[in-house]
Parts: sequence; C-alpha cells; structure tokens
Amino acid sequence: MTTDSTTSAQTQVVDQPAAGAPAPAPGADQVPYDGHEPFPAGGSFGGPAPGGLQIGATAVIVAFPFLAVALAGWMLWGRLIGPTDILLAVALYCLTGLGVTVGFHRCLTHHSFTPAPALRVALALAGSLSFQGDVIGWVATHRRHHAFTDRPGDPHSPFRYGTTLRGQLRGLAHAHVGWLFTAEATSAERYAPDLLADRNLRVVSRAFPALCLFSLAVPFALGWAIGGTLRDALAALLWAGLVRVALLQHVTWSVNSLCHMIGLRPFRTRGHDRATNLWPLALLSFGESWHNLHHAEPTCARHGVDRGQLDPSAAVIRLLERAGWATDVRWPSADRLTARRR
Repeated sequence: MTTDSTTSAQTQVVDQPAAGAPAPAPGADQVPYDGHEPFPAGGSFGGPAPGGLQIGATAVIVAFPFLAVALAGWMLWGRLIGPTDILLAVALYCLTGLGVTVGFHRCLTHHSFTPAPALRVALALAGSLSFQGDVIGWVATHRRHHAFTDRPGDPHSPFRYGTTLRGQLRGLAHAHVGWLFTAEATSAERYAPDLLADRNLRVVSRAFPALCLFSLAVPFALGWAIGGTLRDALAALLWAGLVRVALLQHVTWSVNSLCHMIGLRPFRTRGHDRATNLWPLALLSFGESWHNLHHAEPTCARHGVDRGQLDPSAAVIRLLERAGWATDVRWPSADRLTARRR
C-alpha cells in the first residue's frame, strides 16, 4: 500500500493531541522513572481502583468466551463447522472489529476524520458489540494510554514491572488482560469530555450491557432462521458469537501487549514509548498492529503507510470519504513521515 500525501491544511496530521485528548497531568513528567525500573507506586493518574462489582462484571465479559472452547469440543464431536457458521462469524467479526478500529479508535478517540452524525452513532453501536467496554470508557482509557505511554500513568503498559525477563513476562500478562482487573478507573470527565457532551453517545454508552446481549442474540437468531433447528442456532452462537468475541478481544489486547514488546520501530516516538509494528496481526486487527506509526502520528487515518502494509480500516475510511460520510480525513503526509523515520 503506498502512502497518500496532501497539501491541504485541513488534512495534515498534526502533533497536538486530538480534541478531547488531554496532555499528561501537571507534574506527571516529574514522577521518577528511568524507562527500565518498575513503575513507582503512588501518583494520581486515574480514579479509584475497581470495586468488587466492577471486577465481577469484567470477569464475566472476559471469561465467558472461553466457554467456546468446551462447547467447540462438544459440538465438533462428529460434526464439522458449516459454511453458515463461517460466513456469520466472518461478517460479525468484520462489523464489530471495524466498529472498534474505525469507530472507537480512529474516529472517536483520535478524530482522524469527521463522520456524518448518523455514521458516528452507527460506528459507536458497532464497536459496542465487541464486548470491549462502553464507548466512552474505551475512548477515555485509550486517550490516557497515549498521554502516558509506557510510563507511570499508562493503564496497560507491558513495562509496568520493569525490563527484566521476569518483569517483562509479568508486564505482558498485565498489558494483555490483567490491567482490566487492576487498573485505576479513568476519568471520562478529564479524558473524554467531548463524548460526554454528545447525548447520542451517552445513550449508546449506557446501553452497553443490552448491546452485548444483542451481539449474541443476532447470530443465535440468524442460525435458527437459516438452519431451522436449535442445533444450528447454537452452532451460530458458538462460532459467530462466543468464538468471534474471544478472538477479537485477544487481537485487540495483543495490540496493547505484543505491539509494545515485539516488532519493528521504523518511526520515532516520544519519551519511553516503545510501540512497534507487528505484521502477523495486521489483517486480524484491521491494520491496528502497525502500532509504531500510530504512536508516531496518533491522528493519522492510516496506520499501514509503507508498501505492502495492509490496513483494511484505512480502506473503509477511504470508502466512507468517497461516499461523503467522512470528511476532513487526516491522511498521512509524505514529508511528515520522512521526518519521523529513524
């Protein structure tokens, strides 16, 4: 894939954080940290630690897809997965995955483009079907990650416990899933005031539990309607519901964990930021694993900017732009990319 460039002032990628994405808190840079030791205790980077009810709800969201493993063994005993299951799983994986990458991430978190009002809500709904949290909380947490990348205050840095082998293995588990149970709450008032001001997105955010149920009800209903039996409905629920959710969750979490530890860093990032490009995840993550460029140019609508770097999310944004549903798209500038390269 070649790099697009533009001279329009409206589409240049800028260094300033996107609207609604705050700079680090005053005094945050003075927290002692040398880039190698475990993060120091203390500081006021977020809110209180999660309570028992929140931990319980998180455990349900994280753990229940693993039921798919046991169910798969039972259902595959004498029966292979059918074409309907595959098609439904791929279709819903793409819908919910692009809802996260194009909607939650590039549009709502970083303002890589301006969506039509209806598209803004549609993307928020699609991303909410992924079981990755409500839209406002997701955006606030990710903006905080960019404000404190790989240093104290980052909710899911794999370097939280230092750069020794033991510390990195522990940090990898923390960055992948452990942070969901231990990280301080992130203030939406500080990190996502623009989303809180949007009535439609507040409604979508509050509807997250119902949208999770809907995300499973759709494959169950379609499986029954197409196959005509309860077994067909359960097979669709398994593959297009549980397995789809589990796979997408772990691909997203792998960008948090693996894409800060393994891979290439062709572009310069700030401070202790160790974001990498990890090509094996590119297709499954819809281009999100070109993570080094993203951290070098957070508002850029395309993450895979070099030849051969697949970025399906950018292709979808291009289609939305041509349809007139996305405007002010921040495509990469060749001059800026050259300046950022090591």
